[in-house]
Amino acid sequence: MNKLKKNRIISRVMALMSLLFVFSLVSCEDVVNLDLETGETKLVIDAEIIWKKGTTGNEQTIKISKTAPYYSGSTPKVTGAQVRVENSNGDVFTFNETEAGVYKCTNFVPVIDMEYKLFITAEGQSYTAAEKLTSATPINKIEQKTVPDFGGEDVIELTFYYNDPADQKNFYVTDYQSEFLIYPEYEITDDEFFNGNEISTRYSHEDMKTGNTVKITHRGVSKNFFNYWKLILDASSSNPFSIPPGNIRGNIVNTNNADNYAFGYFRLCEADERSYVVQ
Repeated sequence: MNKLKKNRIISRVMALMSLLFVFSLVSCEDVVNLDLETGETKLVIDAEIIWKKGTTGNEQTIKISKTAPYYSGSTPKVTGAQVRVENSNGDVFTFNETEAGVYKCTNFVPVIDMEYKLFITAEGQSYTAAEKLTSATPINKIEQKTVPDFGGEDVIELTFYYNDPADQKNFYVTDYQSEFLIYPEYEITDDEFFNGNEISTRYSHEDMKTGNTVKITHRGVSKNFFNYWKLILDASSSNPFSIPPGNIRGNIVNTNNADNYAFGYFRLCEADERSYVVQ
C-alpha cells in the first residue's frame, strides 16, 4: 500500500517558481531589502524526546531560542533557563545547559504510553506542556528501484515497509536526511486506510544518486502532534524550515501570561532509524 506525497510535489513546484523568479532578476545589480515590520519576539522551544530503538534513550536534548527579524543572520539563544521533565510516577529529569541555548539530560527514562510534563522557566516566564510517549513499529525492509519522475526522467526511489498495529489508531512522522539535502524532508502518515496492514512509504529525490547515504527516522507520534505537523507542512509547502504565513500554536503554554506563548511542540516519540546506502 502506498501513500501519495502531495506535499513534495507542491514543494518542488514552489522551488521551480522561485528559481524562475531568481533568473528573471539576474540582470539586477542592486540588492533591495524590503522594510519589513518586526513582530513581537517569541520563545522557540525545540523539545523532542526521541527514543531510538536499540538505545536506552537516556540522553535527550531540548533547545531554546528566540524568533529573529527576517534579515537577521543569526538565531538568538536563550541562556540561563531552568528545564525539567516529570513523568506520571513523579520522577524528575533535569536538563542542564551545556552550551548557549542547549539543555541536556543524561538519565532520562522513556516508558511507552507514560505521560510526561515539561517545565521551563526562562526570562521571568514559566512554560509547561504535557504529552505521552508514543510507540513506533519497526521498519521491516527498504527496497530500491528506478522510476520515471514527473518530467519523464529516471530517478531513484526508495520504499520502506512496516506493519501497522490493528488494535489502535496510529500516526507517523518520518524524516529523511542525506548529503544532497540542505534540510531534512518530512513525511506524515496515518493508518486511516491501512489499519492492521503492511504500509509502504516511498521517497525519491532528483539529486539522489549511487553512493549517497539516506538516513530514515520513522517516528510514532500522537494524533495532536500529527495534526500540528500537518499544519506546519501545509503552510510551508512541505519544508518546516521555511516561513509559514501565520502563527501555528503548539502545546506549550505560558502559565504567567497565556498570550505570551512560545512556539514549538513538546512531543515524545519512539523511533526506528535506518541508514541506507543507495546502490
